[in-house]
Amino acid sequence: MRYYEAANFLFDLRRFKVKPGTESVRDLLAHLGDPHEGTDFVQVAGSNGKGSVARMVESVLREDGRRVGLYTSPHFEDVRERVRVDGRSIPKAEVAAFVEAAKPWLVERAADGEPLTFFETVTALALWRFDRADVDVAVLEVGMGGEFDATSVVDPVAAAVTNVSLEHTAVLGDTVEEIARTKAKVAPAGGPLVTATDGDALATVREVAGDRGADVITVSGPTGGPDPGDADLTATYEGAVSPQESRVALVGGGWAVETRIPLLGAYQATNVGVAAGLARAVGVDDGATLARGLRGAHWPGRFEVMESAPLVVLDGAHNPAACETLGETLSELDYDDLHLVFGAMHDKDHGEMAAALPPPATVRTCAPALDRAEDPAVLTRVFQRETDADVTAVDSVDDALAAARESADAGDCVLLTGSLFCVAEARTRWTRRVVRKDLTDGADARGTLAEANVPAAEADPVVRESVHETVKTRVSETQAVTLRREAARAGVACGVSGVDGGELSAVVLSGSRAAFAELTDALADLGDGLSGVADDLCEAVEPAAAAPGDDDDRYPWADRTAVMGILNVTPDSFHDGGDFFDEGDALARAEALVDAGVDIIDVGGESTRPGAEPVPVEEEIARIEPVIEAIVGVDALVSVDTRKAAVASAALDAGADILNDVTGLEDPEMRALAAERDVPVIVMHSIDAPVDPENDPDYDGVVEDVIAALSERLLLAEKAGIPRENVVVDPGIGFGKSPRENFEILGRLGEFDALGCPILFGHSHKRMFELTGETAGDAPHGTVAATALAAANGADIVRVHDAAENVAAVRVARAAADPGGFDAGGSGEDA
Repeated sequence: MRYYEAANFLFDLRRFKVKPGTESVRDLLAHLGDPHEGTDFVQVAGSNGKGSVARMVESVLREDGRRVGLYTSPHFEDVRERVRVDGRSIPKAEVAAFVEAAKPWLVERAADGEPLTFFETVTALALWRFDRADVDVAVLEVGMGGEFDATSVVDPVAAAVTNVSLEHTAVLGDTVEEIARTKAKVAPAGGPLVTATDGDALATVREVAGDRGADVITVSGPTGGPDPGDADLTATYEGAVSPQESRVALVGGGWAVETRIPLLGAYQATNVGVAAGLARAVGVDDGATLARGLRGAHWPGRFEVMESAPLVVLDGAHNPAACETLGETLSELDYDDLHLVFGAMHDKDHGEMAAALPPPATVRTCAPALDRAEDPAVLTRVFQRETDADVTAVDSVDDALAAARESADAGDCVLLTGSLFCVAEARTRWTRRVVRKDLTDGADARGTLAEANVPAAEADPVVRESVHETVKTRVSETQAVTLRREAARAGVACGVSGVDGGELSAVVLSGSRAAFAELTDALADLGDGLSGVADDLCEAVEPAAAAPGDDDDRYPWADRTAVMGILNVTPDSFHDGGDFFDEGDALARAEALVDAGVDIIDVGGESTRPGAEPVPVEEEIARIEPVIEAIVGVDALVSVDTRKAAVASAALDAGADILNDVTGLEDPEMRALAAERDVPVIVMHSIDAPVDPENDPDYDGVVEDVIAALSERLLLAEKAGIPRENVVVDPGIGFGKSPRENFEILGRLGEFDALGCPILFGHSHKRMFELTGETAGDAPHGTVAATALAAANGADIVRVHDAAENVAAVRVARAAADPGGFDAGGSGEDA
């Protein structure tokens, strides 16, 4: 079964109405062998904030060293996002395998007039995946209510009710007490239930929990919970410290933690309190672990600041209470006029939502591509009644956002809200990638089409045209329909993913440059955000030539492949451990690297080889600081290879020029440091650092998965204030990839150009060369050959141990690419 067939089967289940109760999903799980039995679950219910709390708990548990599953809804780009293990979406092959196992039974149930819904089935998918991935604990966001929600098929070890407000009254009840009663039924028998409810809702939660023998842990926060003196845990909001982070203080019985979180708003402090209570309830007692986990809990679409001039904020507030909270959070930031972009589902209280938001200067109503979306014309009338703003109806989310951004001054704020579905469509403006494919034959083309889930019936025209230019991207369902039509008119072959709605459509386009020019000209005049797609296609097919003087000549990789020489001041690195541990040996090594022609010297004080022991911050600084101070006078840039912000800061103080982070800026402090110091930073893709040889991740396609992961890290970097021109990306050879996957990355290195950053390739003496007959840790011949190939395939920097041989390889690649203009000098620049 192909992934698109499995996804279509799942999405087709959306036509069945919600049926409260767990019996159906329990029967499906029994058919699958009860995969949920034996796993520890944490269940998070509530009217608002449950997704944020679930993500925070997952982040803390991962920081505690556990393998963690996370189940949330809705998704932004594809259904796989709902089911994650250690932050990675469920592979497409696993979705297909689940549907193959479940479909006959589901069809039989539907034939009996008892079909399962989409949410019930995807819940079963999540529990099935967590069992197969052997997670230590899984965190489940409750869909609706609690007692009769599909997730309540599990017996949690801990649970939460974040808060209670009037919502889904036709199903959950007409009063806060009735809704609190059903939500509180997630309380584990004899286990902890954490809650930030107050008043009648808290009284009801206590009553229900008491009947189940659960221990209620109360949280007092700025937006909920009992009085601080009556609470088990108090969360205090200390305000925004930047448009991306705020500060929160937690105090419990005999413990206290202060931390920053990557979310704004007093309500998030309350969520932090609930998450902290849950994490402690399942055994996280270390305050530093709790603080680091909370600070790393990014949650897209929840007061997400995408740009600063004008301020552009995306927030999925979808009910009046959430809109009121959103307004309070927005008041923490300085701006002039507010330009609102609003889209919502038809079953929401639009008037109350409009009244709860801050007064806007302009409003653009819109509708995401979803049957449940309210007509923009209806929303326009609502805002005309509730505000004095200039209100306009716009068909698509993308066009509404573009118009608002265009009309806003640098000091204004553009706020898009009303539904997470709107946020999902809006986010593609920042996350869309157009990957240029260098296809050698029809087999390559068919592989690309299969990876994009294009049905075989559509493949032949694209394969025939793939002798010209071929690109791949993802667009909305409505954009894909228009793109297919306009591509046919322009003579560009277009293959579209077979997924029929429910997620972004993968699109593969092949044709001549002239045909692409005709296509992009046509798209530029159309709505639905297609002008932005046209711009991205133009840049991928025929990148604009740099204007004279555009190259940043501060850096050697601006116009050629630079060579980075490795200087490990460690006793245990995999190839040269102990060789340069002495300061004098390190200085001699640096001078030898420069004499051999390297452009950058990369100093590392902690090994990331498999099994390496972490090095304390003080010891790592003591290793690298004197070496950097000693070599800053040599004729090369100096980079520091570290994953710790404190070490990086000390290295920059000692004279280093570049940060090289094998964790891809996972530490928020590292992002803040890189932004503050305005230095180049190398962002690497890694699954584990140090490498865990037991962790063998499943990739749907290693190149595209790594590009997608790096794209999210780049977005985090930009939001932290790091300009894209300061970022170098590193695919992370050897970090969670097999030898064959490493070679696939080498062969397709040019596809990483889609990220718009220089590319570093770090392959020296790694295990990948076992595939070609050499030894891991001692592969000089393979390293040199791969250096030449990497340079030819688009690497801007190669990172190596053996300088002279690899400098020569780079020069050969440069000469082969430009024999008429090349003359040896340095590591390949024209003399």
